[in-house]
Amino acid sequence: MRYGIRSITMDEIATSLGISKKTIYQFFKDKDELVFAVIEQETGENETECVDFRNNAVDAVHEIFLAVENLDELLRYTNPLVLYDLEKYHPRAYRKIKDFKVEFLHTATVENLRRGIEEGLYRSDLQKDIVARSRVESAFFVFNPDMFPHGKYSMSEVNFELAILFLHGVVSEKGKPLIEKYTTERNKKLSHEQKV
Repeated sequence: MRYGIRSITMDEIATSLGISKKTIYQFFKDKDELVFAVIEQETGENETECVDFRNNAVDAVHEIFLAVENLDELLRYTNPLVLYDLEKYHPRAYRKIKDFKVEFLHTATVENLRRGIEEGLYRSDLQKDIVARSRVESAFFVFNPDMFPHGKYSMSEVNFELAILFLHGVVSEKGKPLIEKYTTERNKKLSHEQKV
């Protein structure tokens, strides 16, 4: 995640793990199989985290903030070229991420929209399927160097702004103050982390 996938060799992986390359090949046929296993594990962990966000969030808006905060932590050490490397050199792993977006993230976003509507925090007239598809795709814009050149934009800032844009598009009048509340809490936390 930190250095990109293409630039890391099996020798470097073995050295980092303190094992021989031969040991890795006892478990994985090649680098492509290893990358797929890592992506499979990451998407599985992400599913568990999303369920936790849903269960631990005070409300639907808070759930989005929890997800954004979690993604921020991942983006701090992620090379922006990871998705590019996957698409170009590891198509099976890239397909796994695309399936994860379509099958899990879309469903989780629809559930968040449904929750927000039930809580009166989101507009009741939302076309949930369309809005969910838009949100899932926009969350991955952060990795698009054509849209947000990586030297010019912080991936974390792009992630947050896209989430806020989404929230302002879906919240009702009752939900608007929560965006401000959770943004203030986030800013205080970030300010505290920078001091430490």
